[in-house]
Amino acid sequence: MAKASERAPVLGPAFIRLLARFNDEGASPAAPAVPERLAQWFDWNRAITLSKALDNPPPEPEAGADYTPAQDVEYANVRAKLTEAIQAEIDLSPPRNPAPADAELPPGFAPYRQHYLNQQRAMQTVSGRLRGRLRDMLARQSPAKARLAEVDAVMEATLSPREHSLLSHVPVLLGLHYQRLLAAAAHDPADAAASDSTAAPTGPWLVTFRQDLRIALLAELDVRFHPIDGLLAALRTR
Repeated sequence: MAKASERAPVLGPAFIRLLARFNDEGASPAAPAVPERLAQWFDWNRAITLSKALDNPPPEPEAGADYTPAQDVEYANVRAKLTEAIQAEIDLSPPRNPAPADAELPPGFAPYRQHYLNQQRAMQTVSGRLRGRLRDMLARQSPAKARLAEVDAVMEATLSPREHSLLSHVPVLLGLHYQRLLAAAAHDPADAAASDSTAAPTGPWLVTFRQDLRIALLAELDVRFHPIDGLLAALRTR
């Protein structure tokens, strides 16, 4: 009978559990509580700024477009385009200007790393622009919502650098995942027969990896759009 795994279950959102699987390491169930982690990320300058956003009257909103249902249509279109880019065929040609770190990557992984980085940049640019525009619309609806918009701006300024730093490690974890699958394929007759050490890696294991890469990108897309979902929900509430 197979021995049950002794690895501690990984707690947290699906994206975190997915990354833990790529890293092939268990995580302690006694993870720091959210308030404790936020306390580590907020220095005293950010804490003062957040306090002012909560206590002081919000500034007068600038003139601009108001929220309409058209914003929901734009949101759906933006997410659809990002999803299509994630699901599209991956350009497997070697990067034109490879980074020095690419030389340390497993054979054939560089194009997948570049694809992931490209999608990350697209998500960051589009979500940041949309979030700022929705926040401006929220500030024009009422003083209470203007305060909410101010808090969101402080949270974005505080947490975005942390988010960027943490998400930059995802391609590294994918590289480890790729390397493990490649190594396992060398010992699997079905995979080994489909692979040729002199050619680009191929085989059933690579299909699994590509699916995992897209799942990771879709999960990251959800994470990046959570604040936008919240702003839209607030805008719809009258």
